[in-house]
Amino acid sequence: MGFTIGGIREIRSGTRRRGRSSECTAVAEFTGLWGWDVVPGARAAAGACSCGRADCRAPGAHPLEFAPQVSARSTLDEVTKAWGEFPGASVMLPVGRAFDVIEVAEPAGRHALVRLERMGLPLGPVTATPDGRAHFLVAPGAAAELPALLYRMGWDDPSSLDLRGLGPGAYITAPPSDRGGLGPVRWLRPPALDSVSKPPAARLLLGTLAYVAHRSRA
Repeated sequence: MGFTIGGIREIRSGTRRRGRSSECTAVAEFTGLWGWDVVPGARAAAGACSCGRADCRAPGAHPLEFAPQVSARSTLDEVTKAWGEFPGASVMLPVGRAFDVIEVAEPAGRHALVRLERMGLPLGPVTATPDGRAHFLVAPGAAAELPALLYRMGWDDPSSLDLRGLGPGAYITAPPSDRGGLGPVRWLRPPALDSVSKPPAARLLLGTLAYVAHRSRA
């Protein structure tokens, strides 16, 4: 069973007193309030990944293979116990379950976000990564539909856009965790109760995202 908004406030105010890390608090919020599954991720320092593999292709930017998932609606005690097994792990969210992701360059994402907000279109959470990417959380299935949606919108050559969909099998690093040793992931638009359980359909945002991404590359 999850917990209430009041419970989240108590988590935040009591984090330091109870000695819980910011990552542990974030996991409790993601699972208990937003209903997202979470997995512990690797960290990177000086180019080396905490997974211990010298040939790691994505240092500090992938789930730990041996770490179990923390399921949606886990209680604070369950999260604390699970995360205590992997101190220092980054917080990663599996894509393709509660949401898919449309990824664009951060400058284009910021411009598109302003346009979308002015248009009054429904929006879900949006993050910015330290390597200059913006992630728009949208309804599941968007990644598979993206090529057809772009084609119907007149984008015959999607390769001209710095835009891609992330679906099942992908993972994103969640705030406030570090990604790849480059710095923390940040919210451009944090989760909200009125949208997080029902992220917007990709088609509602894609026209603006594609237009701004194209203009940014021109």
